[in-house]
Amino acid sequence: MTTIANVLVGLVALLHAYFLVLEMFLWTTPTGRRVFRTTPEFAHASKALAANQGLYNGFLAAGLAWGLAEGAAGFPIKLFFLTCVAIAGVYGAWTVHRRILYVQALPAIAALVLLHVP
Repeated sequence: MTTIANVLVGLVALLHAYFLVLEMFLWTTPTGRRVFRTTPEFAHASKALAANQGLYNGFLAAGLAWGLAEGAAGFPIKLFFLTCVAIAGVYGAWTVHRRILYVQALPAIAALVLLHVP
């Protein structure tokens, strides 16, 4: 089960690396606007905020990668960063769009559960 949990942790990390790219570099492009359902005007007006948010997503991805790189000793690191992702996902679903619950929070929660299964 540890392998499956670590694969899921890796997928959550990759998702957040993808969010970093979308928010920091593709926010104002047609791809970024389509993913986040924004208008060109809104995307340009909020570009700096999105880049900041993307940077935070990069830190989450880096923390999860760090936890994976530590092997068994990385359990508390993965636990911390997955908890951060899950809380951010629940908050985002509550304040922005329910879709965030499925894209961000549920994968992190699933990884958290699997981390605790022997």
